Amino acid sequence: MTMNAETGMAGGQIADHDEKGLGEESLAPQQTRIMDPWSYLFAWLGGCVSIGTFTVGSGLVGTLNLLQVVVAIGIGCTVIGAALMINGQAGHKYGIPFMVQARSAFGFSGSRLPALVRSVPAIVWFGFQSWIGAGALNLVSETLFGFSNMVVFFVGFQFLQIGLSVLGFHGIKWLENIGSVFIIGSLVYMFFSVLNKYGDEISTNLVNVDGTWGAPFWGATMLFLGIYSTMMLNVSDYSRELRHNVGPVRQVAIYANSILPATLFMGLIGLMVSGATGEVDPIKVFSSAVDNKLLLVVTLLFIAFAQVTTNILNNVVPPAYALMDIFKIKFKVSAILVGLLAFATFPWELVKDESAAGLSLFIQTYSAFLGPIFAILVVDYYVLRKQTLDLDKLYDENGPYKGVNWAAVFAMAVGVVAALLFSGISWYASLLPAGAAYYILMHVMPSARRFME
Repeated sequence: MTMNAETGMAGGQIADHDEKGLGEESLAPQQTRIMDPWSYLFAWLGGCVSIGTFTVGSGLVGTLNLLQVVVAIGIGCTVIGAALMINGQAGHKYGIPFMVQARSAFGFSGSRLPALVRSVPAIVWFGFQSWIGAGALNLVSETLFGFSNMVVFFVGFQFLQIGLSVLGFHGIKWLENIGSVFIIGSLVYMFFSVLNKYGDEISTNLVNVDGTWGAPFWGATMLFLGIYSTMMLNVSDYSRELRHNVGPVRQVAIYANSILPATLFMGLIGLMVSGATGEVDPIKVFSSAVDNKLLLVVTLLFIAFAQVTTNILNNVVPPAYALMDIFKIKFKVSAILVGLLAFATFPWELVKDESAAGLSLFIQTYSAFLGPIFAILVVDYYVLRKQTLDLDKLYDENGPYKGVNWAAVFAMAVGVVAALLFSGISWYASLLPAGAAYYILMHVMPSARRFME
């Protein structure tokens, strides 16, 4: 089979129709594009309703006022949209996933390092959000039937998500399309319910306070950005499913119009309710904003459903692809393994009140590793390779990309050190040092020459 260097399609034919079956995912260049612009927007909207965003918003009480949080979210989402478009071009143009994209910079064996760095937070968030979703279902059961058993609901909820995840991107497409309408409606309803119920407290504690536009403000932009910094790495896993005729400008618009509403509503709801009540438990926060029993059940079901849409898109696909590459297994087996690994994250410990600060530290820490990888991939694709990839080399395990490209590993280390020195803005601080180091090392290290051929 011959590959066209421009499209990555077999025989140079662009296939933008639905031929791929349920769960038929592979690391080969994508020949079918099942996502039109609206499906892609709905997928990102449903995938970005993260309880982590709520937690970050809650953690800013007493640091920033309401206006500053809105601006911080706006800045963070703008950076996210641009970064997703930039790093997603390789996947969109050639139909390759993140695991393959990283080979030109890190090498076949070396690409497992960024895959591991990307997979760990995905699996941790998978477990965390599953526990939150199970808690919502448990409260629904207790409210309606008087039955409460958190362990049963957690195990059942996790296996439900595993079952849905093995359907692959066809399953993701329809799950997100259907769910996004329900999600956005629920978010709007809860937002105005919070305003009506806690308007006076919000005005006193969040509006009529000075806050700061200094380092804590920029740190807040980094936290909101950091929640999605994982997706900035593996965005090619998703953009390879997007139709070819969707250009860069439309892609930025899609990312911005999907991520911004979800982040704004979730972050502000967390900030406002925690600022008014001091409560940080997401289940208690959302349920406290609703007095009607029926609406409470609907709200709790929304929380559970939102965890499904987020987990399957963002926390299953990346580690599943990594396991497929490392162990040469099929997507369905890989997706099941990811779901089982999420049990080992002990999410019941992560949701405790005293864990809120730890989650912020967790975001800052993994962002310190993700930022350098992002910079390396961008420099490799745009500066060194001029947006032209050789697919034969990317799929030749014994070719010039064999083994590890130590230039990328050393450059990543430089970026991590810079990020840790400025931990409050770790993702931002890592970009220039890592990108510059990679560019220089690729030109001066003898072992890197074969990666430049």
